[in-house]
Amino acid sequence: MTFKKITEADSKYNHLEKMSVSEIIHTINKEDKTVPLAVEKALPEITVLSEIVSEKIKNGGRLFYIGAGTSGRLGIVDASECPPTFGVPHGMVIGLIAGGDKAIRDAVEFAEDSTDQGWKDLQAHSISEKDIVIGIAASGTTPYVIGALKNCNANNITTGCITCNEGSPLATTAQFPVVVTVGPEFVTGSSRMKAGTAQKLVLNMISTAAMIQLGRVKGNKMVDMQLSNNKLVDRGTRMIMTELQIDEATASELLKKHGSVRNALKNFES
Repeated sequence: MTFKKITEADSKYNHLEKMSVSEIIHTINKEDKTVPLAVEKALPEITVLSEIVSEKIKNGGRLFYIGAGTSGRLGIVDASECPPTFGVPHGMVIGLIAGGDKAIRDAVEFAEDSTDQGWKDLQAHSISEKDIVIGIAASGTTPYVIGALKNCNANNITTGCITCNEGSPLATTAQFPVVVTVGPEFVTGSSRMKAGTAQKLVLNMISTAAMIQLGRVKGNKMVDMQLSNNKLVDRGTRMIMTELQIDEATASELLKKHGSVRNALKNFES
């Protein structure tokens, strides 16, 4: 198959500057509706990759996301949300972005064009065969990401990817590729739009499935969440009230005493 960068193809719409705000909003929404259907077609590949991630973490490994620009930021968002949501250590899921932490907020010129910096960034975290690395790039052509995965493959480190172009260099480099073909963007080439939405949906699936497999959810509740603000303390209190059928004051005291919903439930004496 000849590789075509569909994410860079011309938008199906033209003269956007002549559209009213209402037309712009409705048309973007129309395009966004196609994203979950595109993700659905990739569910078998997402399932395989998620199962491998779960096994790696169960066996003491770590999950690395590596990307540039929007893709890198999405990986960092997903990684950063795992500790407060599921109570896992901060080093279990790690997001890396071309250009380093500065690039989270500001674009770092040409950072994504380095073919060896991605591997160097992974080595700074003492990457090993126990770990798994998922490269994220809508185009599937980002040198920073492809170079990192090539080095991982050469060092017997498991690799996956999330991209939006079938047959891309990234998709053919990763051992376990996930390709979500969302088609041309509303604004030509602006892959922060449909492609970014697709990547976010896939990341949600992978990390959530892994955390559930690790036992970090009980029933449908985040019983290991960090109690880092009043909203979460209130949520935890209500979880305990419902589960144990006790009043709010008792549930609140249990939560304060034991520090997490899981420990409160485990140590409750009726």
